[in-house]
Amino acid sequence: MQKPITIKDIAKAVKVSITTVSKALNNDPVISQRTREMVQAYAKEHNYEKNRAAVGFKTGKHYTIGVILPEISEVFYSLAISGIGQEAINSGYNVIFSESHNNMTEEQKIVSMLSKSSIDGLIICLTKVSGYSIKDLMRLQRSGLPVVFFDRVPKDDMFYTVSVDLFHASMEIIDYLWAQGHKNIALIKGPQSLYTSVERMKGFMEGLHKKRIKANGMLFATTDLTIESTRKAMQEILSQEVKPTAVVAFNDYVALDAIQYIKEETPLEINKDICFVSYGNLPFTNYIENLKPVASIEQFPVEQGRLATRMLIDILNKKEIPEKKILIKGKLINHLL
Repeated sequence: MQKPITIKDIAKAVKVSITTVSKALNNDPVISQRTREMVQAYAKEHNYEKNRAAVGFKTGKHYTIGVILPEISEVFYSLAISGIGQEAINSGYNVIFSESHNNMTEEQKIVSMLSKSSIDGLIICLTKVSGYSIKDLMRLQRSGLPVVFFDRVPKDDMFYTVSVDLFHASMEIIDYLWAQGHKNIALIKGPQSLYTSVERMKGFMEGLHKKRIKANGMLFATTDLTIESTRKAMQEILSQEVKPTAVVAFNDYVALDAIQYIKEETPLEINKDICFVSYGNLPFTNYIENLKPVASIEQFPVEQGRLATRMLIDILNKKEIPEKKILIKGKLINHLL
């Protein structure tokens, strides 16, 4: 295996000093354009790569970012990892992935551990019941460790966040169901502690209001995102006098758990007597023939991960960040087409 080329090797080959090579590789205007081009061309031809450890020693950078996810095994977060990893690699950064297991105590421990280790910044997707108050999050940012949140983000605009516009996505769901003739629409909400749950609910209510559909609070139920809790929520909704013809579920997993309950415990036929619309549009739903949501909001996990990483790296490189809050437009995918 060929030994990696060094700055010293380049200096010897093009007959300039090591200092000149270093400045030329960093596009220092002190060095003439001709010399810069000559040095950079030789470096590229011989596959020169900067020694990150040496650069880090000089600049104080470790070229490592930490990422905390609720559940790495979940398809959504696996896809987000792909976007995070690719963007980090393209920018010369290593990534340390950690899993909070949707446990707020674990989340706090991991944040504490990573913030004391050799990382330059953090990307966090909060647990379903985050143990962090706004004061905690502000303290973390003031400590000098840049933090970017994605998907499950804090409510306040003072933080750097990347997420999908769930308010307007929820309104689009109501438009879709109304066009299909549905008026009795149920909602299986996620934990109230999640800002994403609140945004879904707001958009849902606004969508009903715009279509002049009276909201029926008896058709609203909450799940903590476990199978048992979702089944209980579905049971609660179906026990009401007014029966829904459509259910908006917090995500694809919740929709599938609720559908399974109906299949096992009721005579209702899915997509005939009752249908579901959810959030996520995760790839595995493509392999399910009938017992799945009729439509789902695409939340672009790869793009969320990529943009969160790009934002963090731009912060680390002291680039101007035009918007602290990036909102991606969700897309309703009709599974019946």
